[in-house]
Amino acid sequence: MEQTTLGGGCFWCIEAVYQEVAGVTSAISGYAGGHVVDPTYQEVCTERTGHAEVVRVTFDPAKISYREVLEIFFTVHDPSTLNRQGADVGSQYRSVIYTHSAEQETAARAIIAEIDASGAYRGKVVTEVAPLPTFYIAEEYHQEYFIKNPLQGYCQAVVAPKVLKFRKTFSEKRKQAA
Repeated sequence: MEQTTLGGGCFWCIEAVYQEVAGVTSAISGYAGGHVVDPTYQEVCTERTGHAEVVRVTFDPAKISYREVLEIFFTVHDPSTLNRQGADVGSQYRSVIYTHSAEQETAARAIIAEIDASGAYRGKVVTEVAPLPTFYIAEEYHQEYFIKNPLQGYCQAVVAPKVLKFRKTFSEKRKQAA
């Protein structure tokens, strides 16, 4: 198994997508990249801890490559907006890839260069790429949030469209299709 840690806006969105990806064995919401030990959600939301909302994705590289994991990531969020995803604004919503190896860092930077060269976004990709700092698991009520709360307003307005975009764009990568 291999892991990567990704932040692309609210962790509920990223977690919900990766829970459906064939080859992914777990997607756990948490916090990383800040200076406060074991922060709470309320603290992270103040932007004073420096943490991003992230998801630790564990996957089987025999079933899905790291590149494919990142292709999904770059499709379901906008990596060209600094500290923002839609109406979610703040440094905790930054686009970030926390790598777990030098190979992951090299691959992430290569994909970002390809995206920038393609002109897929109006601006350049602002996704931060850095080695994984300490990862703190988010509170239990954040885990599997979309699965447990599909009718909640934010889930319907923000999470569901990202999940549907994944399903449409990567239908062959869904667990049900595997």
